[in-house]
Amino acid sequence: MNPLTNRKLNAHLAEIDKQAEDLFCRLVNEMAKKQGVTEQLKATDQMAWISKMNAIRNAATEIINRELIYV
Repeated sequence: MNPLTNRKLNAHLAEIDKQAEDLFCRLVNEMAKKQGVTEQLKATDQMAWISKMNAIRNAATEIINRELIYV
């Protein structure tokens, strides 16, 4: 039976997407906290905050791709 016709594939992909979003948010928050990336930094040095947050988001994306997507 074709997985697309019985909607199992869509349900599976939706679940993986939800897991990835939840993990991304958790990882970004944890990494930012550990690295001292705060709202205070954002207020005083926006460019440093952006740089650090971009690095954190990239690292979180790599972890998610390795752990959930490319398994």
